[in-house]
Amino acid sequence: MNLASSLFPATWHWGMLVLSVFILSKLLVRAPWRRLQNGSQLNLLLGFIVGLMLLWSMRAGVKPGLSLHMLGAMAATLVLGPWLGLLALAGALTGITLNGAVEWSAWPINFILMAAIPVAVAHLIQRAIERWLPAHFFIFIFVTGFAGAALTVMFQGLTASAALVAAGAYPADYLLTEYLPYFLLLGFAEAWISGAVVTLLVVYRPDWVAGFDDNRYLINK
Repeated sequence: MNLASSLFPATWHWGMLVLSVFILSKLLVRAPWRRLQNGSQLNLLLGFIVGLMLLWSMRAGVKPGLSLHMLGAMAATLVLGPWLGLLALAGALTGITLNGAVEWSAWPINFILMAAIPVAVAHLIQRAIERWLPAHFFIFIFVTGFAGAALTVMFQGLTASAALVAAGAYPADYLLTEYLPYFLLLGFAEAWISGAVVTLLVVYRPDWVAGFDDNRYLINK
């Protein structure tokens, strides 16, 4: 969803701006910038930004802030790692903002709800699966890549809806009946797109997938 600036009071905008600056400062310090010295890794990052811009530009909705589009957070997190994945989503958000799909004043709120939280959730899901489930190739593809992507986008819908309710933009009963059910369908589509991207890269270019380790998922299996 591309959240409109008018849906939130000024205190939300200032709070999200401060939080965005804090997260971006952490990104500058912790992102593995040396990986981007490899031309293929830089091209992969730029490719994700462009692809996400296209995905986020194809949206459906009838009310401000209630548009639906696929997210790509899990795929970006698995392939690029959490910090570069966050950079990819931030770059895509900046791109659609330049195109006029999002107001600049709403960039911080959209960054937190459409990029920072989804990437954090995707990374937590990845870590939980690595800890609690067997280290198997099909676990990585179908549970992390497919199911994890669906869970991430559905959680993002819940989080954004909760923010809209807390800001007084929409009543909870309206979102529960007229909006949130569609995230089940969106989760299904997100799972297939994310899973397909991750599967293709793991099969043909496993060295491009930061979250995939041959020794963990393939050796002696």
